[in-house]
Amino acid sequence: MSDPVRYLAYNPHITPKGGGLPGLAVLQKVVSSINLFGIIAVVGALAVSLGVWAWGHHTGGHQAEATGKKGTVVAAGAALGLGAANGIIAFFSALGSQVH
Repeated sequence: MSDPVRYLAYNPHITPKGGGLPGLAVLQKVVSSINLFGIIAVVGALAVSLGVWAWGHHTGGHQAEATGKKGTVVAAGAALGLGAANGIIAFFSALGSQVH
């Protein structure tokens, strides 16, 4: 009995399978909607940050200009992360499935 238990702990033969749970399509739609909401929020944050950057530059407000620059970089990074989320997860999932 020790050998089958040890083998099960070593390789349980579990792989991701689409359609295994009810409501999976609904969950995919919810996550897609959250991603879209995030992208829309990032567009707004980018617009505000660019406005603060321009306002700070033209009024001589160095703190506002620096804050606008930081906000622009953060918004661009967030947009990159939101847009690349599927690719990042697919890459690391494929990489993880190669580990034996």
